[in-house]
Amino acid sequence: MADHASVTEVSAEEALQKLLEGNARFVRGEARFPTVCKETLAALARGQHPFATILGCSDSRVPPELLFDANFGELFIIRVAGNVISNEVKGSLQYAGAHLRTPLFVVLGHQKCGAVAAALHYRKHAEEERSYIQILVENIAAGLPPTLDGADDEMDAAVEANVRWSVEQIRRTPEWENAVKAGGKIHGAVFQITSGEVRFLDV
Repeated sequence: MADHASVTEVSAEEALQKLLEGNARFVRGEARFPTVCKETLAALARGQHPFATILGCSDSRVPPELLFDANFGELFIIRVAGNVISNEVKGSLQYAGAHLRTPLFVVLGHQKCGAVAAALHYRKHAEEERSYIQILVENIAAGLPPTLDGADDEMDAAVEANVRWSVEQIRRTPEWENAVKAGGKIHGAVFQITSGEVRFLDV
């Protein structure tokens, strides 16, 4: 097992490569899914040093630690339905950058996202969800371009658009300017539930 303290010494590019290699092991059926010895837990109790921050969806089929075959303490994960941006999410991202100093940030959407499907339905039919669900739906709907309507791959395109929308909102913040100055980088990605592959987007 890699020394936990060493994960903070990687660059954003090296962090991305670690995620790609971990997902490749997952897709091949060679994931480690490690158990953790008492010594490692004792080290983790003294502090965390993740090499990447993942903003993902709450969907039970999309656990980032498993998809990237990551050990305890390697990923700082924020999960909310539809990987939407809120002040609380921004605060968590700011903490990851300012205090944990993770060099890499990834917004991870996924195939067949129920929150994105609800946003598409709302935009077409103006049928509202329950109050707090509606807040999520409207957040997602705001970032969906009108050209999606009626497309053959409408759902897949909407998932990608939602990832790009979250990335764009992060990039607009003053805090992200500080992260960039410190070497931080952000990527968007989509998990393909049917294949297990995480596909990184050009964002």
